[in-house]
Amino acid sequence: MIEVVVSSKQLAAEDIYVFQLEHPEGAALPSFSAGAHIDVNLPNGITRQYSLCNHSDEKHCYEIGVLKDPASRGGSLAMHQLVNEGDRLHISEPRNHFPLVHEAKKSLLFAGGIGVTPILCMAERLAHSGADFEMHYCSRSKDRAAFINRIQASLFNQSVQLHFDDGDAAQKLNAKALLANPLPGTHIYVCGPSGFMEHILSTAKANNWPQDQVHREYFAAAPIDHGVDDSFEIKLSSTGQIFEIPADKSVLDVLEDNDIDVQFSCESGVCGTCVTRVLEGEPDHRDSFFTEAEREKNDKFTPCCSRAKTPLLVLDI
Repeated sequence: MIEVVVSSKQLAAEDIYVFQLEHPEGAALPSFSAGAHIDVNLPNGITRQYSLCNHSDEKHCYEIGVLKDPASRGGSLAMHQLVNEGDRLHISEPRNHFPLVHEAKKSLLFAGGIGVTPILCMAERLAHSGADFEMHYCSRSKDRAAFINRIQASLFNQSVQLHFDDGDAAQKLNAKALLANPLPGTHIYVCGPSGFMEHILSTAKANNWPQDQVHREYFAAAPIDHGVDDSFEIKLSSTGQIFEIPADKSVLDVLEDNDIDVQFSCESGVCGTCVTRVLEGEPDHRDSFFTEAEREKNDKFTPCCSRAKTPLLVLDI
């Protein structure tokens, strides 16, 4: 873990704070690439992931934007209410599950709400390298859109279109038109609320965009229906131990109950921290992390939320 100091906390839009994190002694922080995120250990004892939104060439600080979520499970509220300038936090090194394809002929960037954080970093990188791209930033209103001034003052502002729900019809996002023609070498990137992402992803799928040209990162998991959950068993390959997973508990819950150490963070199948290899059996994927192609392999799953379609899963633990 890396210790950082909160050098700045600024209100960037309604219910959105932007935090700058620096090394306490002014040293350079580990490098990162556009689309990367960090884990932040919060004062209330939980860990949450936040995308880095500053230019990836910057080494003196990390910048994250945090929306106060009305349905917060403690993460965004802690950042807004408990973390202030001068405080020290522990964070992970940057990791990237949402990287740019640098050989792309063109990139289409779609940001919904606070999903602008990784998308803005991507736009900075693409503009810096002279790549061809369009960025579409959707928000409920201008008051709720962070980084507007930064975007309008940037050298790439002509490549960005703003779309506000409370604006006139002419400026609203027309995903059907934008994604009507899949083009070889053109890649789509989308991040934002689940409904927004499903709109972009389903539109791309309906227009036959190849899966390997569509990239997404969820900030929150879609609701899961637990009404049909049943019990199943897991077997740990390292010890041969077998545990029953009751309908009202996750694999992660049972592993923790038995003092078996598994790294985890979001506990909702978004971040990928807890991903575990499956050696035998078929998972019932409930995550928002894997792509359809990755799910079809059935060789990995997320023990924090996913279950089993077969009576037994043998895990590489």
